[in-house]
Amino acid sequence: MSDLSRLTGKIEDATLIEIRPHSLYDEDNNGYHPQEFELGDYPHSQPDPSEVDKNQQSKDSVFFRDGKRRIDFVLSYTDDRAGDNKKQERRKEYEANLQKAGLELETEDKSESEDGKTYFVKIHAPWEVLATYADVLKIKVPFKANDIPNNRDIPMDWLFTPFRLPDRIMNPEPDYFTSSFNKEKIDFFLIDDKETFFPPSVRNRIVYYILARCPYHKPVLEEKDKKGIKRLLNNGTYGAAFPLHDCRYWKPAKDLNSDSERFHLYKHWARFHSFFKEQPLNLIRKYYGEKIGIYFAWLGFYTEMLFFAAVVGVICFLYGLFTFDDNEWSKDICGEIGGSIVMCPLCDKKCGYWKLNSTCNSSWQSHMFDNVGTVFFAIFMGIWVTLFLEFWKRRQARLEYEWDLVDFEEEQQQLQRRPEYETKCTARRLNTVTQEMESVLDRTATDVVGKVVLCWATVVLWIALIIACIIGVIAYRLAVYAAFASIIKDSPTKKIELVGSLITPQLATSVTASCINFIIIMILNLMYERVAIWITDMEIPKTHLEYENKLTVKMFLFQFVNYYSSCFYVAFFKGKFVGYPGDYIYMFGKLRNEECDPGGCLIELTTQLVIVMVGKQVWGNIQEALVPWLMNWWGSRKARNHPESLYSRWEQDHDLQNFGHLGLFYEYLEMVIQFGFITLFVASFPLAPLLALMNNIIEVRVDAWKFTTQFRRPVAAKAHSIGAWQEILNGVAVLSVVTNAFIVSFTSDMIPRLAHLYVYSGNQTMNNYINQSLSVFNISHFQEWNKPDPDENPNWFDSSVITTCRYRDYRNPPGVDQYKHTMRFWHILAAKLAFIIIMEHVVFLVKFFVAWIIPDVPSEVKARIKRERYLVQEYLHNYEVEKLKIQLSRREDDCLCTPMIYPDISRHEVLSECL
Repeated sequence: MSDLSRLTGKIEDATLIEIRPHSLYDEDNNGYHPQEFELGDYPHSQPDPSEVDKNQQSKDSVFFRDGKRRIDFVLSYTDDRAGDNKKQERRKEYEANLQKAGLELETEDKSESEDGKTYFVKIHAPWEVLATYADVLKIKVPFKANDIPNNRDIPMDWLFTPFRLPDRIMNPEPDYFTSSFNKEKIDFFLIDDKETFFPPSVRNRIVYYILARCPYHKPVLEEKDKKGIKRLLNNGTYGAAFPLHDCRYWKPAKDLNSDSERFHLYKHWARFHSFFKEQPLNLIRKYYGEKIGIYFAWLGFYTEMLFFAAVVGVICFLYGLFTFDDNEWSKDICGEIGGSIVMCPLCDKKCGYWKLNSTCNSSWQSHMFDNVGTVFFAIFMGIWVTLFLEFWKRRQARLEYEWDLVDFEEEQQQLQRRPEYETKCTARRLNTVTQEMESVLDRTATDVVGKVVLCWATVVLWIALIIACIIGVIAYRLAVYAAFASIIKDSPTKKIELVGSLITPQLATSVTASCINFIIIMILNLMYERVAIWITDMEIPKTHLEYENKLTVKMFLFQFVNYYSSCFYVAFFKGKFVGYPGDYIYMFGKLRNEECDPGGCLIELTTQLVIVMVGKQVWGNIQEALVPWLMNWWGSRKARNHPESLYSRWEQDHDLQNFGHLGLFYEYLEMVIQFGFITLFVASFPLAPLLALMNNIIEVRVDAWKFTTQFRRPVAAKAHSIGAWQEILNGVAVLSVVTNAFIVSFTSDMIPRLAHLYVYSGNQTMNNYINQSLSVFNISHFQEWNKPDPDENPNWFDSSVITTCRYRDYRNPPGVDQYKHTMRFWHILAAKLAFIIIMEHVVFLVKFFVAWIIPDVPSEVKARIKRERYLVQEYLHNYEVEKLKIQLSRREDDCLCTPMIYPDISRHEVLSECL
């Protein structure tokens, strides 16, 4: 190791650590002596180009031209001729400051690139830089092999053999006891080779930390905001900044010093024929970092839990399918009773009278989802979601232990302060925890209140825009229903034997409105993403975690309203405020409020849910997989034909798509929205978990394929949990109990049927249920504006014979107290409210009991954490004692002086240790 000294400090306002050669290097103290000195030029050590035969070296390499120094990061830029002086100056100062911080650079001339105008700056972090910043970032490194026996025995483990991956893939590294790196105790850690001690994911994380805080101006400029690679990317000084993949994904690297982890991930994880295999989470974590590893662990666990919900959902669906013969009310609708009941028009003027038996098919379809199994499944899902969240906490706790994230607390987030925040810090304040002065924003109360009001006013404005769009879709449904009724009545499709009876005005209106709503959702998504990011940037969050949490809340509020509002309308508003014939309720005074499909609103909610949920999933997979593939295919169309030795590793990765710092955010958002669909409205569609399961099986492999083949390698980042998404999932879980209880009570016909069966039938049968659930209206009481036109009525209608029509409600017939709600209506309403209260209390009690009885952290993990902490302290103590003995043995004459490492130890104790 060369003689080095270190200065922890700043370049102007940039928190950096400068490493330079120093004559006072001391091997016993790990070669670092803090010393104040002025910033100077760092000697740029790289081999003489004349000594490297570039023609003899393959460019498909992750090393510098000397074949020894690993490329930890790559910057690229194009040398624009017009107006490029400022950019050149920025790059010159920035790269000089990177060298002052200890990084080593090597530039590939534009003549070596495919397009002849792109420069590539390769960055290598030497051991001194890595050691210094590993200390600053408190990176956990191994100091002893883990000798705690693993007593986890899985019952009937042999059954899972087909799903297992090779142990070398599942556990690419031995299990070690780890401790935060300390450069003063370098011989305490298991360092066999300094070049490979820090894995590439840790190396690129350290280098990016430096890049994000390094200024690109001369110190005399005194400009606080001119620093960080992100700003240089935004202003076009650099075109890209990324760490390198270690090899091509379809074959291992030829260099024996490369681990070829990308190839192993593609072979065992990213290909679809491995969909039934477990995920190599430890390898994912090692290659991409803990943050991405946690996402795939959560996605895999969520998919596993969906299997149980899907099985129960299929059983409930099959129950409805196999109990067709017991569906007495559908038999009445399809039989003579339905053929004799004349129903009132469903719209004004353009809709005629119709017979109840015309809804025979929709009645049978509704029974598949609206049956006793629906109630059971709604209760089951309320318990399932609790089990899912509680078991995930346990799984997450186990990962925190296995991945050395137990001590990853909020104070470490201070090391992840956003450069955008640091550049705007103009004041200093005493930190009450660390008792050190720290830079803070100089915010006045007026400024804070003004920004908060502006931000949330913008959020409310955009949510109001979504609601306005939903109201527009509702108005569309009301306006076109009459048109569809008139068109379909004489349409040739009515004569088609198989589908003619299925094509109804209700179905046409519902399907087209759902499709329009889906298109509006997608358009608003694109617009609001930019607005949400702009609002969050304006708030200037302090850390990356705080930034993501703020953005998460805003985006989820928007997505919640955007995706679920149409389902809420169909479930809880459609058909509830209709009025009755002769006194209908109108929207905007002209559009008559929409009634439910004669088969019930539940089947319409199912249609809406399927279209939005499936459409979003299909579109999401196309967008995630096809778009990056097409862009990469087009961008690398010329270089693909070059031999491997000429198509450099940095150019290969440069041609890939950039995985932005919010890339993982959108992955979480997609899955949480899906989670809302299968929990909030699952009572209307028991097959929703099955559709989600099939989608997620594909999603895991699509995301894996995308990460390993289509995107540049992301910068490794640490995370000990899924963050704010955990609280959002908890909120959705609580709300799902309420929504499903209301769906069963008010959207489904379950409560009226049970009331008839046990209270009003007299013999506990469903006989005469249809007749008693429909009210009677005198046709002569129709107003002129809602009476059907004579040519709209069917041929069998004779106004001289037929004087009344029926409608869905519980109201008195013409005569005394005509058209007022009957006592049966109030009884059923009370039963609905009682069911909601009982179901909610039962499910919530079970949820709280399950959450209480299942600890968040397994007892085994707690014991192992305590044991490891004890052993870490013991080994540290022994290490210090041994080091003290060595020091004292070298200074026998000065044995009675105050010890260097333990100044609090008495001289008597020191003497006893010397003996």
